[in-house]
Amino acid sequence: MNLPNTPTAVIAEDEPLLAAALRSELAQAWPELRILASVGDGRSAVAQALALQPDVLFLDIRMPGLSGLEAAAELMDAWPTAATNPTFPTLVFVTAYDQYAVQAFDAQAVDYLLKPVQPERLKKTVAKVQLAIAAQAQKAINTIANQTPDTQPLETTLAQLRHLLAATGSGRAAPAPLQYIQASLSSTIHLLPVSDVVYFEAADKYVRVLTAEREVLIRTPLKELLPQLDANTFWQIHRSTVVNTRCINHVTRDEVGKLWLQLHSRPERLAVSRLYAYLFRAM
Repeated sequence: MNLPNTPTAVIAEDEPLLAAALRSELAQAWPELRILASVGDGRSAVAQALALQPDVLFLDIRMPGLSGLEAAAELMDAWPTAATNPTFPTLVFVTAYDQYAVQAFDAQAVDYLLKPVQPERLKKTVAKVQLAIAAQAQKAINTIANQTPDTQPLETTLAQLRHLLAATGSGRAAPAPLQYIQASLSSTIHLLPVSDVVYFEAADKYVRVLTAEREVLIRTPLKELLPQLDANTFWQIHRSTVVNTRCINHVTRDEVGKLWLQLHSRPERLAVSRLYAYLFRAM
């Protein structure tokens, strides 16, 4: 249990020496900060943040399993939003110099640290984070007084993450929309029209390609497949799911506010993450 008024943090960095260096620099720049955990991959970062509910989360951009941005998006999808729950952690991304990443962070006013972390830069980041935590604490007090949860900070962070995920994946020209999927079945290669696909779903080392009648597996990662699809027709609705919008029958909202898609030609429902719920607001 966190001590009253003691700021807490979780560090997610897959290089132990850099994680230790960040912890050491934080001890100098912010002595009151208590590091609750240090993990080395994106999935552990999500699990520890949910379990420990820190005030600030330092996320390395490139980590095994999930990138820092993907981990932040998954954490937001799992974070409780009831008025009695703690506010979402302030995010600080840690990255080696990357032109597109730095430009994206600057454009979205998201704080970041470049590796190796410099003491003067860290002091500025600490000052910004302290102001953000103080503002969140005041909003939490107002929320309790008004008994109305303030979802605006969460929505703002969701919008920032959407832009960051799109921007940091740029830097190369988008190919023409894919027309056919090459799928191997036994010793035969089948050409499956992309227009027949109901949805794609990442599964371990494969991507499941589902049509109304069948399912095939391909080895192309969803990250590589997505830029090749027509963005007007295929929407990403979850980190692991891309759906053909022509195949959506209706959208429902459950008792906790989560969105689900019902399809025309398949029986299963598809979950929509918070990151992509904005696509269906008009519905």
